[in-house]
Amino acid sequence: MARPDAAATEGQRDDHPCRDPRGEPVIALDARDIAILRALSEDGRISKTALAERVGLSPTPCWNRLKRLEDAGLIESYHARVDLKRIAPHVTLFLAAELREHTAERMRAFERAVADYEEVVQCWALGGGFDYLLQIVTRDIDAYQRLVDDMLDSRMGLARYYTYIVTKAVKGPSAPPFELLTGGEG
Repeated sequence: MARPDAAATEGQRDDHPCRDPRGEPVIALDARDIAILRALSEDGRISKTALAERVGLSPTPCWNRLKRLEDAGLIESYHARVDLKRIAPHVTLFLAAELREHTAERMRAFERAVADYEEVVQCWALGGGFDYLLQIVTRDIDAYQRLVDDMLDSRMGLARYYTYIVTKAVKGPSAPPFELLTGGEG
């Protein structure tokens, strides 16, 4: 259960339990907490005053809630979305990877190796046909091929890979569907 705070007096608490990776409750969220998370997901540079106005709280209770959400680890970081097209030529690709061996140690070794490649901007472990999906940004296809050749020559355990070239962005990063995930109304 959430600890009582000044923010609770400014609205009815409609609690949604937030869980850690083991499924344990971490913090109870209400509609205003969800509104804060959504607003920050849409605009990480929003001022505290504008955030408070957007979620219908006065600044101090809003700040207290924000601090509680940060302390609970629900807000991992704040980022700027950069338009790479305006900086330098580049290509974005997805690499679907299959490993030679499917042991926990080989998977950890692959994950450690992937972390060392600056061009790999995101990586997900998958269930299903492929073991991992990597998002890669390089200057051009030749640079990508050199990267893959290096991965194949290394001891990271890459057996097979499939390349998918991004031809255009259709939908970029957006706020997650908080209300749908927590059972609230959108």
